[in-house]
Amino acid sequence: MAVTVAVCASAGCSGTDPEEAHNRRETYCTRLAAWQHAERAAEGGDEVAGYAVVAAAKALDQEGLDVDGSHILQDTGLAVEGDPAAGGRAAAYCDGTGFETLMK
Repeated sequence: MAVTVAVCASAGCSGTDPEEAHNRRETYCTRLAAWQHAERAAEGGDEVAGYAVVAAAKALDQEGLDVDGSHILQDTGLAVEGDPAAGGRAAAYCDGTGFETLMK
């Protein structure tokens, strides 16, 4: 039982295989980093990068790949709309899933 809980906590219990979960998380974090870069580079950010990161968050949400009670789709949408606390939570998701280097 404890092993099942640990696996669900680290890989998600969505039925997505671990490699696919890894790829979806990497895609999300890559798009989040691109959006953050665009946001810093231009006032108001890049609308296309915003759409791309929200789409990646939607895929994570649909597959149940949130971790530690995160609400990645909601946080990403709020971040793109300008909520810095939500942006911090989205970046923390990437830190928590092993993609912290993408957030620099």
